[in-house]
Amino acid sequence: MSLNFTVSGRIAQPVHEVFEAVADPHQLSQYFTTGGAQGRLETGATVQWDFADFPGVFPVHVTEVDQDRRIVLRWRAESGDDTTVTMDFEPLADGRTLVSITEEGWPETEEAQKVSYGNCEGWTGMLCAMKVWMEHEINLRDGFYK
Repeated sequence: MSLNFTVSGRIAQPVHEVFEAVADPHQLSQYFTTGGAQGRLETGATVQWDFADFPGVFPVHVTEVDQDRRIVLRWRAESGDDTTVTMDFEPLADGRTLVSITEEGWPETEEAQKVSYGNCEGWTGMLCAMKVWMEHEINLRDGFYK
């Protein structure tokens, strides 16, 4: 059995707009990738994400995109393990969108567990940053790490 987690949050925007806020590198760079994102999230693509708080570009391999429903990514965690990130987008009856992010694939080691906790924190921060960006046009991460 490998380590995994799921975090979720509700964004007060329609599912298509929330999905695009992740898939479109320009939008993602506004609230999450503090060093910028290059490349649209499309099945089979390898895109680049850069974070001011973790210097260096991260290659992100896109394994599946189901428009307005799901994005599946693979990347190398700080522990050196390749993990899978699945983002699910669910339209809610009240017009909001439920976003759930699951990351899995770490072995059951102390180092991998520590890194998984950090990634869980990072994805939770991403959901918070996306919510305030999409609902109030505030960049929550601006100056947070510097």
